[in-house]
Amino acid sequence: MAKNLTPRKSDYSRWYNDLVIQADLADNSGVRGCMIIKPYGFAIWEKIQAELDHRFKETGHVNAYFPLFIPKSHFSKEADHVEGFAKECAVVTHYRLKNNPDGPGIVVDETAKLEEELIVRPTSETIIWDTYKKWVQSYRDLPILVNQWANVVRWEMRTRLFLRTSEFLWQEGHTAHATENEAIFEAKQMLDVYGDFVEEHMAIPVVRGTKSSNERFAGALETYCIETLMQDGKALQAGTSHFLGQNFAKAFDVKFQDKNGEMNYVWGTSWGVSTRLMGALIMTHSDDNGLVLPPKLAPTQVVIIPIYRGEEELLKLDAVVKGLLEKLKKIGIRVKYDNRDTYKPGWKFNEYELKGVPVRIAIGPRDLEKGTVEVARRDNLSKESVKLEMLDSHIESLLNEIQEQLFIKSKVSLEDNIHIVDNWNSFKLALDKGGFVSAHWDGTPETENKIKELTKATIRCIPLNNEKKDGLCILTGNPSSERVLFARAY
Repeated sequence: MAKNLTPRKSDYSRWYNDLVIQADLADNSGVRGCMIIKPYGFAIWEKIQAELDHRFKETGHVNAYFPLFIPKSHFSKEADHVEGFAKECAVVTHYRLKNNPDGPGIVVDETAKLEEELIVRPTSETIIWDTYKKWVQSYRDLPILVNQWANVVRWEMRTRLFLRTSEFLWQEGHTAHATENEAIFEAKQMLDVYGDFVEEHMAIPVVRGTKSSNERFAGALETYCIETLMQDGKALQAGTSHFLGQNFAKAFDVKFQDKNGEMNYVWGTSWGVSTRLMGALIMTHSDDNGLVLPPKLAPTQVVIIPIYRGEEELLKLDAVVKGLLEKLKKIGIRVKYDNRDTYKPGWKFNEYELKGVPVRIAIGPRDLEKGTVEVARRDNLSKESVKLEMLDSHIESLLNEIQEQLFIKSKVSLEDNIHIVDNWNSFKLALDKGGFVSAHWDGTPETENKIKELTKATIRCIPLNNEKKDGLCILTGNPSSERVLFARAY
């Protein structure tokens, strides 16, 4: 199997696109800006989805589903929200087609115009808060802790598979609470759910923080985020959790009677991650040989490849491997035995290396004589000989080690690429190196916009663990109370 991956150092963007296509993760579709997630890519997404769904339910959330179409009038009720999404909305104006009276094909039936246009959801706050008005009357109806797994549409001019597509898959949580403190606790709790998942399962270190007012979610009072750093030095927002205050409750008149009999507006949150996490996974760990997957998210954690000549040797290997499969599956390892006779072992080695299977086991007649197998790691491409009777415990330990080492490697890279600067020239030089740049900012949207205009860098987050320390803004020289993280980003 010949690999035709562009080396990362030559063209990181092309390397990424090559890898997504060649590793059978996704493909471009006949609809501009929309992707086809192929079975192997979707299998990884299912692992992400299953673990997150488990964590959501452990924190008391339940799943529901809301309509894909949102009446246009809903969007006009919350001014900041409509302004934030207006330019990205796909709009349905008609409900019927007809045969073209002037020739072949079909056309829109001009007599079938909708009385009110429908927005294909870019996010669901408006239709959900319209629904919550029906669900909430008393403090006994709160809190509402709802999540939905869905697709959304945000019309994009420049698209890239997984990272930025016009349609993508995600989950969006929407909660309603009786008090401000409960809602703030919820928003912070879900940020930690995201951060813990990304670090523990995806082996990607994150910086937890809040967004500046310019970068905040449209309609939120506070946006909490987890930011990650890719191998090329660009940042990637991996997840957000929003404290909505009472903005949407007031816009949709969602009130409840409290314990004292008084009527109050409820407090809200929303939070979400998307298939963009797939892009983060690919770009954080993979190399010029293909994908590198952390074992916890790999659809196949171990592949066993027989090396043989003739059917007789294969039958002997099959008998031994059958026992190995039972042992490995018994301890919960996702293992595949590839005894296809249509491809040679070398081709299979390349295939599973490209697809990022964490561990590869090769076994042949000579190995049987010695009572050993060859075990190869995908993360560092090392090989070792392991005794058959020790294989199950060794593989279990090895998978844990690979998961841990991937995180350590990425964490070291993150820490090495946070540059602390105190003046404008150092700031520009640090940005050109790539990574996060820790610098003072005077806190004004005007300065933030000017920095973005001059450098194409944005404030990725104000870290939650920031040490408050006075300084001077790197652009204006005005007083600043803390550092923020800038970066160029996806």
